[in-house]
Amino acid sequence: MASKNTILLPLAIILITLHSARAGDPDILTDFELPLGVTNITGDTFTYTGLRAFIGANSTNFTVYKASMAELPALNGQSVSYAALYYPPGTVNPPHTHPRASELLFLVLGSLEVGFVNTTNYLFTQTLQAGDMFVFPKGLLHYQYNADAKTPAIALSAFGSASAGTISIPNAVFNTSIYDPILAASFKTDVNTIEKLKSGLSH
Repeated sequence: MASKNTILLPLAIILITLHSARAGDPDILTDFELPLGVTNITGDTFTYTGLRAFIGANSTNFTVYKASMAELPALNGQSVSYAALYYPPGTVNPPHTHPRASELLFLVLGSLEVGFVNTTNYLFTQTLQAGDMFVFPKGLLHYQYNADAKTPAIALSAFGSASAGTISIPNAVFNTSIYDPILAASFKTDVNTIEKLKSGLSH
């Protein structure tokens, strides 16, 4: 008679495999998903012109131009989305995560200091030049920084999900309703310091 462990082990492996298989965007059983409210399918259905604003961008702040399912509903079920990123001199894309997708960044112009932290708190860093690519694994904390004081940087990022999601760590920690005493205890500081940090992020 098979032991309990002999039976449970294959069952556990099957369950883990099934869970992993559906961890990304769900597969669709048609050529594409029909966007809500759309009855007449044309080339316009699959076209997004919102990134035109990115051409010739000259902002003084770090700016992200997204092309996800929210902007282009035809991406639903396609497991892909896009972002164009503009980094003025000395700006940063603060530490953040994408809970539903990995990110492949291609640097078009300038240079960037990039990095991500794995689950053992090890920091992987690189200095990218135009033409370089860098992958940020799914769900891991990462950032990009344009250290050049004179030259902007431009990058294009592809995501392995139609809706990668973004959690900005500064905003998630300091611009939500987490009580100040909890944050003070977590960061081993005092409430006054937490209030100053919150005030700085609100400007």
